[in-house]
Amino acid sequence: MEWLWTWKGKCFGYRDGQDLWTYDGKHVGKFYDNEVYGRDGSYLGEVMNEKFLIRNKAKSNYRKSSFAPWARRGAYAKYANYAGYAMYAGHEDFFDPSSF
Repeated sequence: MEWLWTWKGKCFGYRDGQDLWTYDGKHVGKFYDNEVYGRDGSYLGEVMNEKFLIRNKAKSNYRKSSFAPWARRGAYAKYANYAGYAMYAGHEDFFDPSSF
């Protein structure tokens, strides 16, 4: 299990194998290398700097296979937030975990 934060530094959840989970136990994505896709197959974002999630606007139309999410897991206490990074041109912050 590898904990992940949004680019602006908010604790999002964790990667378990090829699956992305929110800290409160929702299965929200599948990884293909460092890119993550939602249950409908749409591009959600990618991992940069080993543990931060960010969205590349140029990839917003990328698609992969859809999937049925796993059942909800027990929640974990979320880790502290970070200060975050300055945004790269052509990118935006990853989704808030409460948006899923």
